[in-house]
Amino acid sequence: MKNFIILVLFVFSYLFVYQVIAQDETNKRKSNFNLADGVAIEGYDPVAYFDGKPLEGKKNLQYSYQGITYRFANQTNMDKFKANPAKYEPAYGGWCAYAMGAKGEKVEINPETYKITNGRLFLFYNAFFNNTLKDWNKDEKGLMKKADDNWKKVY
Repeated sequence: MKNFIILVLFVFSYLFVYQVIAQDETNKRKSNFNLADGVAIEGYDPVAYFDGKPLEGKKNLQYSYQGITYRFANQTNMDKFKANPAKYEPAYGGWCAYAMGAKGEKVEINPETYKITNGRLFLFYNAFFNNTLKDWNKDEKGLMKKADDNWKKVY
C-alpha cells in the first residue's frame, strides 16, 4: 500500500511539473511572436501565402497552435494548417525577417510583403518608402543565416 501511495504521489508530481513546463513554453511563444490582438500575421491566413496570394483570415475560422492563434480564409486552409502547422508558421515568429537578420530586432511587418524560400514563409516591413524585402533580396543567404542565429538568441 505504501508503494502505491508513493507511486500515485510521483505520478501527480510529474503531471504537475509537466503542466507547468508546457505552460511556460506557451507563454514564451506568445511573448516572442508578433501578435496583433492575440492573432498572428495581423489576421492573415498563413496557408494562403503558399498558394500565391496573401488573404485575410476570417474571425470564425481560427485555430490555436501552441498558444498562437491563426485565422484562415477558408476551411480547406485551416485543415491544411492543422495537418502540418510547422510548415506554415512564419519564420522568426512573424517578425520582419530582414530586421532579424540585420540587427536581431523584432520589427513589425506588412502582411502583404512576403517571400517563400525553401518552404519557409518570411515576412517584411514595408512602409514609409522602406521595403525591407528589397534589402533582403540583396543578401538573402547571408541575412537568413544571421536571422536564424539571432532568432535562437531572441527566442
